[in-house]
Amino acid sequence: QIDVCFDIDANGILNVSAADKATGKSEKITITNEKGRLSKEEIEKMVQEAEKYKAQDDAVKERIEAKNGLEHYLFQIKQSLDEEKLKEKFTEDDKKVIQECSSEGLRWLE
Repeated sequence: QIDVCFDIDANGILNVSAADKATGKSEKITITNEKGRLSKEEIEKMVQEAEKYKAQDDAVKERIEAKNGLEHYLFQIKQSLDEEKLKEKFTEDDKKVIQECSSEGLRWLE
């Protein structure tokens, strides 16, 4: 009779051991799934590249946030022209100037 034991660890490595009860002889094998996984060197290279480009990524992020902030502000200005409370506060010339400036800002953002 042969006793076979299978053990899978947290990393997905399979350890198989087999022991012949009659003779007492036992063997072990470890099976790893390296296919499709990154090596430690590849992971380290990716981390280094991420650190290398962090400043550029942060600059792009800041630019996008500023663009989004300006776009939001311009839409708010346009919407304020339609608010009942504020409609009476603007003259027609004021409304025209505000509309043109906000539209121009939005076109510039595109």
